[in-house]
Amino acid sequence: MRNIVIAGSGVLGTQIAFQAALHGYDVTVYDIDNDVLERGRATLIGLGEYYAKDMAATPGQIDATLERLTMTGNLGAALANADLLIESVPEILATKIAFYEKAAKVAPAKTIFATNSSTLLPSQMADATGRADKFLALHFANEIWKRNIAEVMGHAGTAQATFDAVTAFAGSIGMVTVPVHKERPGYIINSLMLPWVMAGLKLWADDVAGFKSIDKSWMVATGSNFAPFMLVDIGGMNTAYNMFSSLAEAYNDPLVAKAAQRIKTEFIDNGLLGAATGEGFYKYPNPEYLSPAFLS
Repeated sequence: MRNIVIAGSGVLGTQIAFQAALHGYDVTVYDIDNDVLERGRATLIGLGEYYAKDMAATPGQIDATLERLTMTGNLGAALANADLLIESVPEILATKIAFYEKAAKVAPAKTIFATNSSTLLPSQMADATGRADKFLALHFANEIWKRNIAEVMGHAGTAQATFDAVTAFAGSIGMVTVPVHKERPGYIINSLMLPWVMAGLKLWADDVAGFKSIDKSWMVATGSNFAPFMLVDIGGMNTAYNMFSSLAEAYNDPLVAKAAQRIKTEFIDNGLLGAATGEGFYKYPNPEYLSPAFLS
C-alpha cells in the first residue's frame, strides 16, 4: 500500500490522514465541498502543533507530512489509484451506505475499503461496497497520536488477505493493532466506554446532577484523568448526537434519546460543537477540568 484515501475531513478523518502521511504514505483527503475541505485543511495544519508538543515531531517532519497530503472534493480523482480507502463520514448508516455506493463505482478493483465507524457493523455496509471480501472495519481512538490503538474487525465475507493487509498497514503507521475476532457493535473500546458515557449522559438528561458534578464525582472517586462529558467534548457534539441517537433507537432507551436531543438543542443548534470549536460542555483551550481547583 502506498496511496491512502481518507473520506471525511472531520476530527478523526484528519487525524488518520496526518498519522498516515507522517509515516510516509501519500494521502488524499476527500470531502463533499470546498468549505468543509478548507476547515479540514486548517485542522490538519493545527495538528502539527499537537504532534510537535506531544510526539516531539520536528518542523521538518511536520512540513514533509503536510506535503504528502492532498485534499479534493472529487471522489473519482481521489480514488483513481487508491490502495486503501478509510471512510470516516458521519455515524449514520444511510449516509455511509450512500457513500460506499458512490465509491464502488469509481474505485479500482484493487482498493480495499475500511470503515472507521464507532458503532456500526461492517456487515451492515458490505453489500454497498461492491467488494465485500475487501471490506472491514479499522477503528481508531480520538487523539490518535497518543491513544494509538487500531481495532481491526472483519465480517463473515472479509478475506483473510484483506484482514492481514489492513492489520499490517495499521502497524506501519504506529498503531497498536487489536484484532477483533467477531462482529460486535462498539468493538472493544466502545463496548467498554459507551455504557460509561451513556450512564453519565442519562444522569444529566434526567436532571439527577449537573455535568460538572458527574465528571467531578468520577474523577475524584477513581483518580481518573477522564470523565464522560470531557470525552463527549473531545469527540465532538455531532458525533455524540449521531451515535447516541442511533443507540437510543437500537436499545429503545428514552433517557439516551433525551440526552441526544439536549445535545442537539443546547449545543449543536447554538454552534457549540466541542473542543475542536472552542466550546462544548466546557470552554477550550483551557477547560475547567484541567484546573486543580476543579477537583477541590
